[in-house]
Amino acid sequence: MDQAYQLQASAPATLTRVPFHWYQDTALLQQEQREVFEGPVWNYLCIESDIPNPGDWRTTFVGRMSVVVVRTEDGTITAFENRCLHRGALICFDNAGNSKDFTCVYHSWRYDLSGNLKSIAFGKGVNGKGGMPETFRMQEHQTRKLRIASLSGIVFGTFSDATPPIEEYVGPDVLFALRRNASKPLRVIGRFTEVLPNNWKMYAENVRDTYHASLLHVFFATFRINRLSQGGGVTVSDNGGCHVSTTLAPTEDQDNAYAGMRSVDDGLRLSDPSMLDAADEHGDRVRQQIIGVFPSFAMQRTYNVLAIRQFVPKGVDSTDLNWIYLGYQDDSPVLRKRRLKQLNLAGPAGFVSMEDGCIGNFVERGAAAAPDALSLLEMGGDGVESQETRATETAVRGFWQMWRRLMRI
Repeated sequence: MDQAYQLQASAPATLTRVPFHWYQDTALLQQEQREVFEGPVWNYLCIESDIPNPGDWRTTFVGRMSVVVVRTEDGTITAFENRCLHRGALICFDNAGNSKDFTCVYHSWRYDLSGNLKSIAFGKGVNGKGGMPETFRMQEHQTRKLRIASLSGIVFGTFSDATPPIEEYVGPDVLFALRRNASKPLRVIGRFTEVLPNNWKMYAENVRDTYHASLLHVFFATFRINRLSQGGGVTVSDNGGCHVSTTLAPTEDQDNAYAGMRSVDDGLRLSDPSMLDAADEHGDRVRQQIIGVFPSFAMQRTYNVLAIRQFVPKGVDSTDLNWIYLGYQDDSPVLRKRRLKQLNLAGPAGFVSMEDGCIGNFVERGAAAAPDALSLLEMGGDGVESQETRATETAVRGFWQMWRRLMRI
């Protein structure tokens, strides 16, 4: 190995360098499950309105671990690992349902709504023969349970007692943005899963990469949804892992020469200009906003589209991206129709975001034979401070700061 390549292969000294093998190493993926997803972090689980009634439940993921989130008889929310304590089978197979309790289909071990083991088929044997030993105690065998926090109707969970309160974890600016976007009761108006052919961390970077949008997403630039000349900036939490990036609508001075839905550069027009007919619901002039909560949650607001993105690692080079589209429960028919139309901006075939479905794989393929080469993250400096510009990679560096701290790398 020549000296130049040896230098590349050494551990990066700053947050501005990331070895490509951090996306490629299966052992790291296994370590991430323990140290990151099951560590002192808050994982997105569901929306409270997903499980409004006692017995309502949904399955979700904490990293690669399947989890059941349940509304119990007294109205509280609980969550536990979706794994039978007997032989490891899934307890719940469907995405959602309503139950009085849960029974594993394999050998009928039964659990209550909080995941407590309540009974075992043939536990006393049959005709005085077989069964569990006298020393077996069900209370000594319980599913792994999560601590729950609900933030404006958005439910998060953690396995760690060391995780700080969620308000402290996300920081005041992220907290303010989340509460503003969820200022009224939320309602799910659509959901689907997109399969990404890349490591989950590439998508975690993508939602924190605040300046690629006006370059990669041509629709953004063409119709002036997101240009770096518009106002906005990036706020990074103290722990580095959470952020808010915001693009404001152009002022009259900035946009005086812009008419209708016309592209300044090439004269392109929308056949249905009402696609971008937006209402300023919150009076904040926000045209595009991404909120990231480490490790795998993002909330998007584009015009009147409100969506949660949950990215779930399925393998070292495969990620499920769960899209959960939201409205408010008191939406008028006109506003609901506008949201549903503008859903076409986002998702795997969205006018805006379809490029995100493939760009991570372009990186995977480009770096396939260069595991010890380094990705470079110097845009906007080498720190993780908040900045009044989106021409920066400060939030990406913040993600890696928190990831490295948890992984002890």
